[in-house]
Amino acid sequence: MVAKRSGVTEPFTRDKIIHGVQRACQGRPVSEDKLAILAQQVEETIRARGLAEVPSHEVGLAILGPLRDLDEVAYLRFASVYRGFESLADFEDEITALRQGRRDATAETAAKAQATAKAQAMAKAGVAASPEPAS
Repeated sequence: MVAKRSGVTEPFTRDKIIHGVQRACQGRPVSEDKLAILAQQVEETIRARGLAEVPSHEVGLAILGPLRDLDEVAYLRFASVYRGFESLADFEDEITALRQGRRDATAETAAKAQATAKAQAMAKAGVAASPEPAS
């Protein structure tokens, strides 16, 4: 069950998640299948909490992460309504956070690729990999 701000409770449904996110995805290259997967991820996140009743606020938070990964523009649209953006500064702050997250993810991917390449080179050379010294 989902507890709304008004105090009313209603059953959790994937359809309601999909409908809410569809509005944010309007005009974006997001397929129905991707929306269904997002709704499933949200449902799994909510059910994993093991609570009989979840505040609607937590459902919204559970949507934000997968939606950000799916489509950044749709994420901004949804976040602007969900978080009640009131100014251009609110959008700018969120865009800055998105860009920083993208940079962090790019740096992490590059580090993993470098480690993989190093391990492959060592394996090719017949050198056993040793653990990196702690810093």
